[in-house]
Amino acid sequence: MSYLHRQSFFLVLLLALVIYIAPLAAAAEGKCAGEGQFTCPNCGGIQVSDCMDCDGYLFTDYNYGLCYNRKLFNTNADNGNSDNHYPFLWTDIVGTIVWFLTAGIATACGVGGGGIYVPMGILLLRFPPKPASGLSQASIFGASLGGILVNIRKRHPDEHIRDTKGTPSESQPGKIMSYEKGKGPMEIEGDRQKYLDEGDGKRKFYTRPVIDYDMALFLAPMEMAGAVLGVIIQRVFPNWLFLCFAAIVLGFTAYKTFKKFFAAYAKDKAAKEERIELTRRESQKILESQKKLESQKESGVSGEGGDASEAVNDVEENGGTKEETVEEHDDPKELEQRRKFLEDDSRQYPFEKISYLVLLWIGLTVITFLKGGKGVDSVIGITCQDAGFYVLVAAQFLWTMGFAAFFGWKNVKNVNQRVAVNYPFNETDVLWDFKKLQFYSFFTFVAGIVAGLIGIGGGMVLGPLMIVMGVNPRVSTATTATMILLTSSSVAVMFVMSGLVPWQYAVYFFCVCLLGAYIGKTRIDAYVKKTGMGSILVGILATIIALATIGCIIILFLNLAKVNWCVDGFKAFCTVSVEEDACPTRLLSAEEIFPY
Repeated sequence: MSYLHRQSFFLVLLLALVIYIAPLAAAAEGKCAGEGQFTCPNCGGIQVSDCMDCDGYLFTDYNYGLCYNRKLFNTNADNGNSDNHYPFLWTDIVGTIVWFLTAGIATACGVGGGGIYVPMGILLLRFPPKPASGLSQASIFGASLGGILVNIRKRHPDEHIRDTKGTPSESQPGKIMSYEKGKGPMEIEGDRQKYLDEGDGKRKFYTRPVIDYDMALFLAPMEMAGAVLGVIIQRVFPNWLFLCFAAIVLGFTAYKTFKKFFAAYAKDKAAKEERIELTRRESQKILESQKKLESQKESGVSGEGGDASEAVNDVEENGGTKEETVEEHDDPKELEQRRKFLEDDSRQYPFEKISYLVLLWIGLTVITFLKGGKGVDSVIGITCQDAGFYVLVAAQFLWTMGFAAFFGWKNVKNVNQRVAVNYPFNETDVLWDFKKLQFYSFFTFVAGIVAGLIGIGGGMVLGPLMIVMGVNPRVSTATTATMILLTSSSVAVMFVMSGLVPWQYAVYFFCVCLLGAYIGKTRIDAYVKKTGMGSILVGILATIIALATIGCIIILFLNLAKVNWCVDGFKAFCTVSVEEDACPTRLLSAEEIFPY
C-alpha cells in the first residue's frame, strides 16, 4: 500500500496548491477585462474580452484584436468573406500527418493521445485551449474506435492456459507460477504436449480476450463519473489554471512511468537473454548427443539414435513431476467447475458484458442531453438556474457510480468462486478484493477528472496505474483503450454540439485518427509480439506523457505572454444569455473588419 500512500500524498499536495492559487485567481477577477478587447462580427461588431464569448467566432487574431471562424483546408479564396482572411491549408495538412502518426502510437500504448492532441492543437493548429480540448476528444474517440476494431479480435498473451492447479506462486497468493519459467523452447513444447497426452482425455489449452471486460465494467463507470466532474470544473477554471493542473499531473505521471519502464525493460532484456541461453543449451545438448551417436556408429556400436532421443526426452520430461503430483489429488468436481469457468472466460465476444458497457454509455448520454451543457440547450428546456439541472447532475453520478459498485461487487464474488476451485490465475491477473476496489476506483475517478478537465482520454493516468499494479501491458493497453472510447465519445459529442469545436474539424480528425490507430496499432502489436518486449509500450507511453507535459508548459507561457502576463480569475459557473433577442442580426462585412 506504499504506492497508494505516495499517490495520496501527491494528490493532497496538488489540492493544497490549487487552494493556494484559488484566492489569487479570484482576486484577479476583472483585472484583465480591459486589457484584451476583441471585435466580434456578431451583433454589428460588439467588443468581447474573450472570443469564447463570440458565438461561432471562437478563434482570436491577437494582432488585429478580432474574433474569426475557422474553416478546414481554407485557401483564402473568397476575399469577400471575413473568415477567409485566415488560410490554414498547410497547417491542416501537417496536422493530418501528426494526428495520423500519434493515433497509431498512442493507441498501441493504451492512451487516447490527448496529451499530444491538446498541445499540438494549440501550437500547430492554433486552436484556443478549450476548442483544442474538444478537438482532442473527437480525435481520441476516433483513435480509440480504431483500437477497438483491432483489440476486439485479439486474444490474451497467454494462449496456453491449462485446467490444472499448477505450482502456487510464493510471492502472490492465489496465483500460479508460469509453466514456461526457466524452460527453453523445446522444453516448453514437450511440456505442453505431455499435458495434452495425460489426464482424462479432455484436456485442452484455454485463453481469453485481450480486453479484460470485467475490469472495464468496474473502472469505465468510475472514469466516466470523473469526466463528468472534470467538465463541470472546466466551466469555471481559467485557461492558465487548468494548463498548470495538466502540467503538474502529467509531469508526475511521466516520472512514475519512466521509472516503471526502466524496471520493465531490464526485466524483458533479462528474460530475452535467458531464453537465448536456454535455447543455446538445448541445441548444445542435442549436438553433443548426435556427435556421441556418430562416434558409436564409427566404432560399430548400434545406438539406433537412442542417445539423441533420450537427450530430447530428458528435456521434454523436465518439470512434469510437480504437475503429476498435483493432478493425482485433483477433485473431479472441482476440475469440472474449473473447466466451466475457463470456458466462460475464453469467450471472445461476451455479449452480455459488451451490452452492459453499451447500456452504461447510453444511460449517461441520455442524462447528459437532458441536462444540457455549456453552449448546449437541454432537450427539455432547463438551464443551470433550474433545480432540475442539479438533479440531473446528481443522476449522472448515481448512474455511473451505481454501475461501478454493482460490477465491483460482482468481480469480488467471481474471484472468490474461482479461488475456491483453484482457478489458474497467472501472475499478471488482478484478484479483486475490497481493498483493490477502493484503490482502483479512487485513481480511476481522478483519471476521469483529468480527462474531462484537460481533454485527454484518461489513459495517461490509468495506464501507468495498471502497469504499476502488475497488469500485463498488452491487456492494460487494450482495456484502457476500451474505457477511453466510452469516456471520449460522450464528451466529444457534447463539445461538438456546444459549438466549442468546428464540426468539420471534429469529423475530419475523427476519421484520420480512426485510420491511423487501426494501421499503427496493428503494426506495433505485431512487433511487440515478435520480440516479446512489452516494455517498449511502457517506454513509448512515458515519452508521450513527457512530451505532453512540455507542451502544456510551453502553451502556458505563450498564452500568458500574449496577454502581458495578466492572470485572469475564475469564470461564472452559471450564465444564461438574455440578450439574444435584442442583438442585431447583422454581421460585420470583410471591409468593415479589415479596413487595411
